[in-house]
Amino acid sequence: MTGPARQPDPADQVGGLARRQEELVRSLVAGAVTPKGFDPGAVAATREALLRKRAEEVARHWPRLATSAAAHPGGWPAAFGAWAAGRAPQGSLRDGWDYARALPPRDPAAARELALRELLWEYDGTTAPKPRRGPALRLHAGELFVRWRGRALTRNLRRAP
Repeated sequence: MTGPARQPDPADQVGGLARRQEELVRSLVAGAVTPKGFDPGAVAATREALLRKRAEEVARHWPRLATSAAAHPGGWPAAFGAWAAGRAPQGSLRDGWDYARALPPRDPAAARELALRELLWEYDGTTAPKPRRGPALRLHAGELFVRWRGRALTRNLRRAP
């Protein structure tokens, strides 16, 4: 004689669902393997869409950096997406900063954008950026950057021909 059918424990179902959701999120944003039971094509398409969205958000914080990638096949979204694939998002300001440090911009306007950001903000690559305190000087490509009372002033030191 068999007893009544055993009902699954709701706590097990919730824990299993949470685990599967976590696996899916890791697959979408951090480059983990597509979880079992999900359509790999759909997951890949969603991953690409999320990378494009992330690139757009970074471009809002780093417009000159994004413009400097125009020569890359596929433009900024492809250049940033290739770098960001497999990296968990850290927020658009940090993602752009990490990208600029990993692939230093050759474009003078983008390099200047990074130099100004480094002058005004303190970022160690692991914690959230915070405004720098006190005055500071930085020389970049013949231009002197001065931070005074939270503002950046610039002076071109190159002599005119």
